Amino acid sequence: MAELILAHEPAIRLTFFIGIFATMAFWEIVLPRRAASFSRWRRWPSNLSIVVLNSLLLHILLPGVAVGVALAGERNGWGLLDAATLPAWMKFALAIVLLDLAIYLQHVMFHALPALWRFHRMHHADPDFDVTTGGRFHTGEIIISAGYKLAIVVALGVPAASFVVFEVLLNATSMFNHSNIDLPLALDRALRWILVTPDMHRVHHSVERDETNSNFGFNLSWWDRLLGTYRAQPAAGHDEMTIGLDVFREPAQLRLDRMLLQPFVGPAGRYPIGARDV
Repeated sequence: MAELILAHEPAIRLTFFIGIFATMAFWEIVLPRRAASFSRWRRWPSNLSIVVLNSLLLHILLPGVAVGVALAGERNGWGLLDAATLPAWMKFALAIVLLDLAIYLQHVMFHALPALWRFHRMHHADPDFDVTTGGRFHTGEIIISAGYKLAIVVALGVPAASFVVFEVLLNATSMFNHSNIDLPLALDRALRWILVTPDMHRVHHSVERDETNSNFGFNLSWWDRLLGTYRAQPAAGHDEMTIGLDVFREPAQLRLDRMLLQPFVGPAGRYPIGARDV
């Protein structure tokens, strides 16, 4: 199974991306959770363009590097998991869980350090919340994240197949939990004991600073609950809450060129954890 996953990694990633994106986009059209502030024609071209730009850049700069490093680690016995006496299936599953914790911690770090927040705030500057928001990350953040993941792969000794499966899950759950879908409340309550749901993650995209600095999980909801960053609902309710930031709210900021410049414009602002709320 591992050999099959690695042999068809690009096709697996692309197939899951197209399938999940199409499903969520259709669901949003048929059963939306909230009314949009801007039309898809205003937002989607730039949001999807940044996804394509980031994918091409990583393909050119770091083609298969993470998987290659993971394979080298397996051959040479790198990392904590390799030192553990565990069956292969348990290492496979544990690696996925630990990678998810690492991404949670990375997300907190991007909110805590003003220099990193400058890049991450492009993701939060989206005035609406839908499936395309799940891929709207600044190229600088994507590059930093790629380096961070490489370090985690080496330190943990993540099996290559685990890394590929985790990346597919991360992309899929990011599109799911950013989707503007009307999930039945009973189903949302049940799912969020394990997974981050759209209603749970939407709180994280609130314009209110204390809500922005909560619900950092992308896949498993456990980390927010265990580490004290969980917030069940936005104070204003999901229908009335304001999405986005208190900066970059002009329609012109939806253009791709403006989005790419946002890390370098103005101060870091009041959102970084520990900053003064002024």
